[in-house]
Amino acid sequence: MRRAQAHDASHFLLIPEEIATPSSAGDVALLFAEARHNRRHITFRSGGTSLSGQAQTEDLLVDTRKEFREIEVLDDGARVRVGPGATLRHVNAVLARHGRKLGPDPASEIAATIGGVVANNSSGMLCGTRDNTYATLESLVFVLPSGRIVDTSDPDADIVLRLHEPTLVNGLLMLRRRIRSNPETEAEVRRQFAMKNTMGYGVNALLDFHRPIDIARHLLIGSEGTLAFVASATFRTLPLKQHAATGLAVFPSLESATEALPALVAAGFDAIELMDATSLRVAQELPEATAELRELEVVDHTALLLEMQDEAADALAGRVTATTDLLAALPVTKPVELTGDGPTRAALWKIRKGLYTTVAGNRPIGAAALLEDIAVPVERLAETCRRLTALFAKHGYEASVIFGHARDGNLHFMLNEHFDDPASLRRFRRFTRDLVRMVLAAGGTLKAEHGTGRVMAPFVHEQYGDELFEIMREIKSLFDPTNMLNPGVLITTDRAAHTRHLKLQPTVEPEVDTCVECGYCEPACPSRDLTLTPRQRIVLRRELAANPDDEELAEAVAESYDYANNQTCAVDGMCGVSCPLGINTGDLVRRLREEQATPGEQRAWKAAAKSWGTVTKLGGKAMTTARHSGPLAGIATKLGRRALGADVVPSYDSGLPSGGKRIRRRPARREVGRDVAVAAYFPACIQTMFGSEGQGVYRAFEELCTRAGVPVRLMDAEGLCCGTPWKSKGLVEGLVVMQDKVRSRLTEEAPTTIVCDASSCTEGLRRMAERVKDVHVVDILEFARVHLLPQLTVTAPIDSIVLHPTCSTNQLGLDGHMVAIAEFISPDVTVPTAWGCCGFAGDRGLLHPELTASATAAEAEEVGRREYAAYASANRTCEIGMTRATGNDYVHVVELLARATRPAQP
Repeated sequence: MRRAQAHDASHFLLIPEEIATPSSAGDVALLFAEARHNRRHITFRSGGTSLSGQAQTEDLLVDTRKEFREIEVLDDGARVRVGPGATLRHVNAVLARHGRKLGPDPASEIAATIGGVVANNSSGMLCGTRDNTYATLESLVFVLPSGRIVDTSDPDADIVLRLHEPTLVNGLLMLRRRIRSNPETEAEVRRQFAMKNTMGYGVNALLDFHRPIDIARHLLIGSEGTLAFVASATFRTLPLKQHAATGLAVFPSLESATEALPALVAAGFDAIELMDATSLRVAQELPEATAELRELEVVDHTALLLEMQDEAADALAGRVTATTDLLAALPVTKPVELTGDGPTRAALWKIRKGLYTTVAGNRPIGAAALLEDIAVPVERLAETCRRLTALFAKHGYEASVIFGHARDGNLHFMLNEHFDDPASLRRFRRFTRDLVRMVLAAGGTLKAEHGTGRVMAPFVHEQYGDELFEIMREIKSLFDPTNMLNPGVLITTDRAAHTRHLKLQPTVEPEVDTCVECGYCEPACPSRDLTLTPRQRIVLRRELAANPDDEELAEAVAESYDYANNQTCAVDGMCGVSCPLGINTGDLVRRLREEQATPGEQRAWKAAAKSWGTVTKLGGKAMTTARHSGPLAGIATKLGRRALGADVVPSYDSGLPSGGKRIRRRPARREVGRDVAVAAYFPACIQTMFGSEGQGVYRAFEELCTRAGVPVRLMDAEGLCCGTPWKSKGLVEGLVVMQDKVRSRLTEEAPTTIVCDASSCTEGLRRMAERVKDVHVVDILEFARVHLLPQLTVTAPIDSIVLHPTCSTNQLGLDGHMVAIAEFISPDVTVPTAWGCCGFAGDRGLLHPELTASATAAEAEEVGRREYAAYASANRTCEIGMTRATGNDYVHVVELLARATRPAQP
């Protein structure tokens, strides 16, 4: 686990000696006391999205992601108190219900945590320096290396700090006087921090504030865990601007684009994103590229992605209208049109955001992808872009792209480098030296957003000069006199620190080789708090490949790898949705399961595929028998799991339902004929395996179709399955048998529309139906919304409904249909902000119930804060998983639809 957790998004790698997981500020204070006594060093890690090596250590790594996730909305959203382990996206999802959002908006918001946002003084595409962490953070709870816990929101906090930390307080006041007494030093501080700047400590705090508590609070922002531990942060929030207009302006040259910047900034554009000529060539290869962009013969062209946002549609329309003359006068290749169309806007932003992923995904095997950022005065932007491009050419960095936040003079650039090659490493050193000289000559900063870390720590002195560098060293000494926290990060005298501890990228396998270890996949992973995350599954493969002769490592991995990597992976695909490169780690796990499957398992599951109807009936009867047996069933399965293994015998508890009933045509009823039916209903086998406490989804659907006057016939699906059980286990032989059976049956049904009643099965059937002509598979959610809702009337509305989307409804784009059905029958519909895959994953919830318990913990806690009239999902196993987690009966949302539209009894 030490090696699994060592990796982050940077190109550095240090293996920690030990990992600690505290759950409170008090725990951290105890860790500090122990570290002081044993002269140990401590580094904090949460989201692991940092790009500059600031979350790496060879000593004690403190994981703050698992336990510090609290989110408390204050003043109806005007403020929010957050733990360092909560992701930015989750916080914004909670705030969205109040029409608010956080100011910092880094592109990594899906995985970046509040701890990292504070530690790096995060900003982003829209916030600039006006709404970044420094400007919007109201108060902190932090733990000093001395063990003192300080809450800056306490009215007496300044007095308490003066009483208990006099050396720190007096030192800060002396540094403040030192800067203010030297006009040249003060002017230099003002100049440096007038732009985005995350190099070194934020010494502007010594000028912006006079109370020691306020100075200390703001010095911690951007301090990268080198001064104290931030246990909680309270932010002032911003209004959520739900209306936006976006357009792409393509200029013939970099000069013409940068010359337009002052007028565009003055016009009030909220985002002005620059893409240089190389970026445009890369963007032309993206699926989202517009026809105009693909047809453009790029020479020296530069594009600016423009966006305006507002809270009100009318206000936005007025602002857009006011830019008409300005946009018409721009020297662009094609007139600029600002559009509010959602898909068009999304495509334009994907072009901009897809640059990093495209270049990173296509990097040479074994190369590391480095995403760096700088900032210069806006008037020096064009010159800097030209010189940076020349540096790429000089040092042989091909396909490197330049893009960034032009409004702020903030450029990002990406290059690929082989750190296992001495010649390439020498090239990287020469390039970095030239880059430092170029940026500082332009009056810029070597780090604008990504933090100093290890990559630029050797050059802090060079950027700030003797006086300010010495002040920064004094700040470190005042807060952390024993250099306990994160040594080597942000402040160092080692001029070669940026070329030490570099991470190698051994060739392993396709799913592994393209990964850039950004960690975007981790918040969506059901096993993230139980065993491994997708990133950790990948890096363990890399560690084994990079250290083939390390017997101790191989033995340690072998001891727990099957359980941690294979058995507790839900192979739900949500990591692929979150990954900027689309890597589905489940594909890797499925392949490993296939390699490990014994011939006996392959034969057994192949036989099961041939007789699947019998298997499901027996499975359903076994569930019913177990339910009636009570505690005996639980005892029997415990004994069986102990004897045969937890990966063979399912675990039973009283929360599991009885078996389902076989769905078949009713003899006494005239069936809908093929000539009049608009669709054929495919009952998922899990409805036979697991019964419902209520009506059941098929009978509910049948009732609804009759009520709506929509003729749907029941398809003979006896012995058929979507193939997921075989695919998820890597049992290829059985999967082929089932695919052949299903495709043969679908061919007999063609032409037709197939309606499936379980979202995960819909996904599998669609893949099978791709080879069958004139067969279209839709999920019951989509069919109900499109064909049934317009013909139905709500007679008994449900007071409140909480929904659990599934990984399949999310990936198939069905969540909107589920919400629409729920809102049709209820005025109060909630989708938990902590929603995620339940981890039941077919039989994982039976074999490893601890996976489901861990995966659903946060969502169950959120659901439990209030009582709902109904609880719904769209997949039987997910309903079981959520019922287990919350103690409330989850049913298919279609069952609720039937109940709410049933004619009132006379």
